Amino acid sequence: MAFCTGCGNDLTQTAKFCPRCGAPAVGGAAAQAPPSFAYEPEPLDYQIQGDNLQIARVKLKPGQEIYAEAGKMIYKTPSVYWETRMSGQSLGDKIWGAIKRKMMGESLFLTYFKTAGVGGEVGFAGNYPGKIQAFELKNGQTVMVQRDGFLFAQTPAQLNIAFVKKLGAGFFGGEGFILEKLSGPGAVFIHAGGDFVEFVLPPGESIQIETGHIVAFDESVSYDIQFVGGIKTALFGGEGLFLATLTGPGKVIVQSMTLSKLRRELAPNQMGGDERKPWEAVSGIFSSDD
Repeated sequence: MAFCTGCGNDLTQTAKFCPRCGAPAVGGAAAQAPPSFAYEPEPLDYQIQGDNLQIARVKLKPGQEIYAEAGKMIYKTPSVYWETRMSGQSLGDKIWGAIKRKMMGESLFLTYFKTAGVGGEVGFAGNYPGKIQAFELKNGQTVMVQRDGFLFAQTPAQLNIAFVKKLGAGFFGGEGFILEKLSGPGAVFIHAGGDFVEFVLPPGESIQIETGHIVAFDESVSYDIQFVGGIKTALFGGEGLFLATLTGPGKVIVQSMTLSKLRRELAPNQMGGDERKPWEAVSGIFSSDD
């Protein structure tokens, strides 16, 4: 298998440059990856500042590259140059990647930031009050994230789409069938509302969470939706009809506020909430909270 010696991305045999990081292929052609290849990028120098309106400040070293969701950059130094492009090697890969990002509630294009010769700094933030969470993912390590949660990541890390495996969870989970899948190696950053609470679940232990409040969880955690107690509780409890049940082993991150609830409080005369009807979950695949 051909690979890039700069970021580990798969390449075609005739590729002269890596479409992900722009590094030239060895000898004008892609190198052959050894079976035990496991690229680990240089650690990213960053700080997350603030309370409920956080900003991530990243100091890029020469040659380091990160990519971000469009519109999330707050500032950059002149030494940092950017480029908006679709990821993927072929035209088909680029189109399919854009479709998947749209299904995840993200923009069609990603913006790449890099420095040449000297270092630089760039800052990112979410679009509403909340927290920024960083994950230092090893090669092959994966975390599942709510739709619209992606902020930015190191270039070797991959952003992909994940479908909820169980039909009931997809229909009644409040977020439709779509989750974001972030895979290492590299640092990835997500944003969600309010404050965060983390749970580390041992094997077999479960926690029930109101749909829509799940920020992220390890790939090892199983995810399902269960009907709330009795009819009276479901109809008059104010918590919706279903709760998400997550079972360990693995870590689960919960947010204290959702964008839907914030909108409802700011515009109380408009209908809306976190809970969706079954048919709304299907249509929600193609909608975005932004």
